[in-house]
Amino acid sequence: MKDRDAEMNWLSKLTPPGMSKIFSKRDTPDNLWVKCPVSGEMVFHKDLEAGWFVTPADHHMRIGPAWRFQFTFDGKFTELDTPEVPKDPLKFRDDKPYTSRLSAARKKTGRDDAMAIGVGEIGGVETVVLVQNFAFMGGSLGTAAGEAFIRASEAALERRAPLVVFTAAGGARMQEGALSLMQMPRTTIAVEMLKEAGLPYIVVLTDPTTGGVTASYAMLGDVHLAEPGALIGFAGARVIEQTIREKLPEGFQRSEFLLEKGMVDKVVHRRDIPATLARMLRVMLKRPSGGAPAAISPPPVDHVSDDNADGGSH
Repeated sequence: MKDRDAEMNWLSKLTPPGMSKIFSKRDTPDNLWVKCPVSGEMVFHKDLEAGWFVTPADHHMRIGPAWRFQFTFDGKFTELDTPEVPKDPLKFRDDKPYTSRLSAARKKTGRDDAMAIGVGEIGGVETVVLVQNFAFMGGSLGTAAGEAFIRASEAALERRAPLVVFTAAGGARMQEGALSLMQMPRTTIAVEMLKEAGLPYIVVLTDPTTGGVTASYAMLGDVHLAEPGALIGFAGARVIEQTIREKLPEGFQRSEFLLEKGMVDKVVHRRDIPATLARMLRVMLKRPSGGAPAAISPPPVDHVSDDNADGGSH
């Protein structure tokens, strides 16, 4: 051990002053390389961006609202403010206060809550797009998310425009108890208002979409698209297996399985979603064909994550 320490001291003396700082870890971005959860391959971040955050193994990484808006709209878009709600209506605390979890999620994502609303054109059709951000407490459905859904629906009604929702959630937010569950019927009523007005409501199911979100607005669309390999369901696979005491089929609750069973209308690669939405919207609104989408430019800020976020969902 002493010989090794002496060797390291000898090498350190040969290192020119300041050289160690040049190659310090602090000069290397944390997200320079991203590991694919499927293949284990390390992917250069810029290559991942260029590939729409789809790895060479065709794994669709989870992305935040900023990139989702950039990938979906033709070019320019406007983000709408989401309504403010009480921060901690039940004064909830588990191993951490709910307010601490909210603060951490806001710092991590740069967003106030799990929903973001954008307005722009898709294939020349003005559209309201609502994006659920799994990086914010697992995309859990609470009062803020419910209010944002209603705000997006109202914006669509005001503009006589379709509503497209990208879902991603672990379920209802347990820190808000029954208040979170109340968002399920509230969002359902908002969807009915859109349908009564004759406005298209399209749902794009992304990984994962589970719990109360699946049991409400995620399955009420006129059309249900899904990204490849997305986990979609209500209860978890383990819970179902323990309940029915049977082994579930391979790929159960994945988008391809749900397509086969009729719960999903089409599984669409992320790169093809804008063109697919454009065609559907023009057909549903009886609009003429539009031009090709504008080139995508990087958003100022976004967060890419494929880890389970610190959340309170059930």
